[in-house]
Amino acid sequence: MHARVWHVRIQAGRTEEFISALDSLLPAARKQPGFRAALVLRTNGGKSPEAMVIAVYSSLEDIKASEKNLFLYQALSRILSYCEGFPNIREEEVLLSDFVQA
Repeated sequence: MHARVWHVRIQAGRTEEFISALDSLLPAARKQPGFRAALVLRTNGGKSPEAMVIAVYSSLEDIKASEKNLFLYQALSRILSYCEGFPNIREEEVLLSDFVQA
C-alpha cells in the first residue's frame, strides 16, 4: 500500500469549512481505483492550525492514476481557499496498517 500525504496550514477560523470541503470529496475518493482510506490529523489548534491529510491507496500506480483522471486537482481546488499557501504533497509507502472495519 501507498499513501498520498498532504501537510496543510489552515487559515485562521476556517477549520470547519476545511473539514466540510474534505468530507465532500469522500464520495469521489471512494470511486478512485485502489482507494482504501482517508485520515485527517490536526497538528495544532492555534491561530493557523496545521493538518495532515492521508489518503491510502492499494498501490503507487493507483495514486498516479488519480492524478491522470484529475481527482487530485479537483481535491486541491476544493480545499485551497481554506489553506494558507499550497499544501506540501508527497507519496509514501505504508509499512503497517490496521484499520478496523466498522
